[in-house]
Amino acid sequence: MPSFTCASCGRVFAVADTILAKYPGWSPKRCLPCKRPESQRISTSKQVAARPARSTYASREENLTVAEVLAKYTDGPKEGVFTDGAAEPNPGPGGWGTVYVVGDRVQDERWGQEPHTTNNRMELRALIAGCALVPAGTPAVLYTDSQLCVSTINEWAAGWKLRGWKRKGGEIKNLELVQELYEILQRRSELKLRWIAAHSGLRWNEYADSLATAYRRSTR
Repeated sequence: MPSFTCASCGRVFAVADTILAKYPGWSPKRCLPCKRPESQRISTSKQVAARPARSTYASREENLTVAEVLAKYTDGPKEGVFTDGAAEPNPGPGGWGTVYVVGDRVQDERWGQEPHTTNNRMELRALIAGCALVPAGTPAVLYTDSQLCVSTINEWAAGWKLRGWKRKGGEIKNLELVQELYEILQRRSELKLRWIAAHSGLRWNEYADSLATAYRRSTR
C-alpha cells in the first residue's frame, strides 16, 4: 500500500490501492486527521497519544535491507509466496519483489525494477514472478498487500473475460498483466491469492517490501 508524507503534520500515512485507483494521478497531500475539523483533530490526537506503543509492528515503510528485516521481524505466516511492488513517485521509478518461503526459510526469490512505472504494475509483476517460484503442482498461498490485486483477480477478472476483457466503468488498467496473472492462476489451481496487511511487522511481507524497494538502495 503506497505511503505519503502529510504536508501539514509531517507524518507518513498510507492510502489503499482501491482508493488511488479511483483517482489516477492523484497524490494525497494531507493525512486523514489533518483533514478533519480542529475539534476532531484534538480528540484524535489525544486518543493516539494514549495508546501504548506497539514495538513489534512497523508503522510505515522503513527502507530496510533484507538482512535488517530478518533481524528485526519474526511474526507472520511461515509458508507461502510473499510479493510487493513500489513506485515513488507514483507513477515514477519503481520496483517489485517476491520471495517463496517454506518452514520460515527462503526457497527462492526474485526482484526487479523499471525506470517509469506505477505501484499497481509492480504489484502485478511481483505476483506473476511469484507464481514461477513455486514448483508445478505444489500448493501455496500468494500473499499481496494490494487489495486491488486480490479483488481484480479473485472477484472481477472472470466477468471481464466473459465480456471480452471489458468493464462497464471504462478501461482495465494494466490489462496485459491482469490477463497474464489471471490465466496463470486459472491453470494452477494449487495457488491461492490472499491479502496481507502492509507494514504491520509481518516478517515475509516486510522482506518482500525490502526486495521491491531495493532499487532505491546500494545494498539489497
